[in-house]
Amino acid sequence: MGTSTFIDIFGSMIIGGILLLTLYRLNDSTVENMFSNSGELIVQQNIVETVLLLEHDFRKIGFCNDWQKIPVPTNSILVADSNGIKFLTDVNSDGNVDSLHYYLGDTSELNQTQNPRDRLLYRVENNATPDGSNLGITQFEITYFNSLGDTLSFPIQQTGEIYTIQIDITAENTSAYNDVYTAVFWRQLRLTARNLRNR
Repeated sequence: MGTSTFIDIFGSMIIGGILLLTLYRLNDSTVENMFSNSGELIVQQNIVETVLLLEHDFRKIGFCNDWQKIPVPTNSILVADSNGIKFLTDVNSDGNVDSLHYYLGDTSELNQTQNPRDRLLYRVENNATPDGSNLGITQFEITYFNSLGDTLSFPIQQTGEIYTIQIDITAENTSAYNDVYTAVFWRQLRLTARNLRNR
């Protein structure tokens, strides 16, 4: 066993070490990409489901299958603030007036998730016990406009002035890889419930 054999063994150890480091980095990169891509997909699915429900409910503000039960639809918004709204509607289209209350919970309610910014988005029908869902919502802001397109300032005392609504929602993963959270933003510009235009 001579010097050339020692050099061959030493060289093969270096090349083997380089290959092992490359495989380790490739594996780590693959895991990160898989986590990131699946996280993005989950966040996008969560925000799509949230938006579909919000648009469905908000377009029915002031609607009742028996129109005589809500004779003045412009008075159907009961509470309007920056991250919550309560309004009258007919949820099941059965002719009964229901109230829906949407609002964003506090960050302290979700201390079991990694994300420090996610909150529960509550949808309370009538006087039911509030039951929120954790879809990674970190922002739920509502802006209200009058019939001239001017922004109404808070607190809104005359909810009958509300003509259109802008909704901003941000959703993030509830857990992260290397402290990186995927965020998705959605904005509904000037959503109008047809019944709010009945003046």
